[in-house]
Amino acid sequence: MFKLSRRGVFAATAALGLLAAGSGLGAAQAAELTIGYQTGADPAKVAQAAGAYEKATKARINWRKFDSGADVIAAIASGDVQIGYVGSSPLAAAASRELPIETIYVAALLGDAEALVVRNGSGIEKPADFKGKKVAVPFVSTTHYSLLAALKHWGVDPKSVEILNLRPPEIAAAFTRGDIDAAYVWDPALGKIKENGKVFASSADVAKWGAPTFDAWIARTDFTKKNPEVVAEFVKVTADSYADYAKNGASWTVGSPQVAAIAKLTGAKPEEIPELLKGNKFPLLQDQLSEALLGGGTVEAIVATANFLKEQGRIEAVLKDYGPYVSRAPAEQAAKLN
Repeated sequence: MFKLSRRGVFAATAALGLLAAGSGLGAAQAAELTIGYQTGADPAKVAQAAGAYEKATKARINWRKFDSGADVIAAIASGDVQIGYVGSSPLAAAASRELPIETIYVAALLGDAEALVVRNGSGIEKPADFKGKKVAVPFVSTTHYSLLAALKHWGVDPKSVEILNLRPPEIAAAFTRGDIDAAYVWDPALGKIKENGKVFASSADVAKWGAPTFDAWIARTDFTKKNPEVVAEFVKVTADSYADYAKNGASWTVGSPQVAAIAKLTGAKPEEIPELLKGNKFPLLQDQLSEALLGGGTVEAIVATANFLKEQGRIEAVLKDYGPYVSRAPAEQAAKLN
């Protein structure tokens, strides 16, 4: 049976009801803000470790690590977090429930850095073998979306698969114990489960099948409205980090300070970081401003994701317009900064 976890979906969506009306949640001062990040490997982790965001924004930043986008969304909904890192699936779910947020940077176009791994000895050799098996995934995440899209592509009814809602650390532990047969997740859990399994498909494959996914930095609209300079500086630091990787990524090898910084923040093994970085595409500032991303393409991707989530019964309705949930203004302002 396809099981719906109270913790994974209900708790997160309940938090989405805590909208900012009359609560003053967007009144965070630029002098102090909380940013929710996740454990995926990306070039901006180097800037985060070096304190570059604090220097540029002149703000005291409380960095909070989250295991899933659903958790980030819940924290943003409550007002505890002003800027957060989420995947396209939780982003589409949050926008569909009209959470006061906007996408300010497309952080990664996902590829091999997220993957479906089958455990050695699970008996899964072909798509049809997933029937009756236990497959773990963090609900309302990009990997959850990709798993459902893959099953649809293969013609496998998700109701025939026991899909379990587990957070990445729980996935790694359950996989090691042999409690689950497969999992779709990202690092560092991905690296751990690959030690006793093999990659069956990755998000790069799912993208080719018509269901691309991405990660994004989002911000509360009230915070962005009150602190446009801070948000623009945040975008600028992120973009500069990506530009540095695009230019000098070949030197980000095991033993380099960049890889050490990313490994420390993510928990991934240093020897895995270079390949993990190659597993996604990190759009530069000029890419953000293009029609392919913040200029229109990101809205279209959110619409497609929302339609799929509605089809799968993950959300109740699809909005007529997702334009308000994507903003090119911070990137435009960042492009004008020195």
